[in-house]
Amino acid sequence: MPTATAAAAGTPESASRSPLTSWLAVVSVMMGIFSIVTTEILPIGLLTSIGSSFTVSDGMAGLMMTMPGFLAALSAPLVTAATARIDRRLMLCAFILLLAMANFLAAAASGYWLVLMSRVLVGITIGGFWSIGAGLASRLVPADSVGRATAVIFSSVPLGSVLGVPLGTFIGDATSWRMAFVVMGVLAVAVFVALLLVLPPLPPEQATRLSVLGGMLPNVNTRFALAATFLIVLAHFGAYTYINPFLGQVTQASSGLITISLFIYGAAGIVGNFVGGSRAARYPRATFAVAAAMISTATLLLPVLGQGRAGAIALLVIWGMAYGAVPVCSQTWFAKAAPHAPEASSVMFTASFQATISFGALAGGVIVDRSSPSTVMTFGGVTAALMVLVAWLHYARGIRDGRW
Repeated sequence: MPTATAAAAGTPESASRSPLTSWLAVVSVMMGIFSIVTTEILPIGLLTSIGSSFTVSDGMAGLMMTMPGFLAALSAPLVTAATARIDRRLMLCAFILLLAMANFLAAAASGYWLVLMSRVLVGITIGGFWSIGAGLASRLVPADSVGRATAVIFSSVPLGSVLGVPLGTFIGDATSWRMAFVVMGVLAVAVFVALLLVLPPLPPEQATRLSVLGGMLPNVNTRFALAATFLIVLAHFGAYTYINPFLGQVTQASSGLITISLFIYGAAGIVGNFVGGSRAARYPRATFAVAAAMISTATLLLPVLGQGRAGAIALLVIWGMAYGAVPVCSQTWFAKAAPHAPEASSVMFTASFQATISFGALAGGVIVDRSSPSTVMTFGGVTAALMVLVAWLHYARGIRDGRW
């Protein structure tokens, strides 16, 4: 799954280390992002039970998804720029410790406001860790292994979906939703230890200034990446944040079947990550558009075919495969816009992705409280279809301007 960042030559950090140590470092970063992704989307599987504990609606409970994204969007450029001269290894360790604190705070929360406070800490962690970690592959392994290392790091996104949400739901059903956050806190501590042991010192190579980020905006690839990412992530999280209420109310699935369905969705996402990632390297725009079309089809059909269990699961497979390709497609386009500033492209990717997660969860919450989970699915389908239109317009403009 090579991207533009994958073309970077190997650095002294990778050249002076054994292959085993280098790949352990890659896995440790992957596990860091996995723990962050899982913590971020954990409330999706626990939405109803957390809401019941504090007597809040599903839409109000959806703020647990909104808070981290907005904070991540702000912290990605600000924190990365403010810490630009600090060893990146130290910053990764600091962010993962902050994640552990956030999970333990959520588990011990006596009121819903404390849960939301914990989500603020999660947002800061996402913005900082993602912006640094997403572009580290070229510094951890030799040049000819950067593509594979990037694929491993980005596999943490569907892995968080396949394991995080359903396991969180399972733990919540078996014990309580608080225990799910305790488990994630313990995992974050374990990742902190791994990062200390296997990551090499990572002095900053190029300070990421806010002016560098602003300089990316006139680039046509940046504008396309921003528009496409906004629409597809809005569609996905506007709908997927409320998949638990949909399966419970429309499909009338039991809690056990919901857990199984989410496992199946996540497994499809892993397939989509690697298949879509390999295609995105050669056909980034077409792969992005196909993923959006699949999400649009799945979410538009869910209110009709999703009333039956078989139909719901089949559409979740399509949805999962499609979304598995979305993060790497988005990152690829941002990397194309700034091939010589990988951390800056990662910051732009993280900020836009996370801001849209928040906006999607917020918009979906308003819709589900005022209408129904089926209406939220329709909203997601229409929005994803708009992204396909944007991809076509970008292609047509490129032909007109002679870029391809």
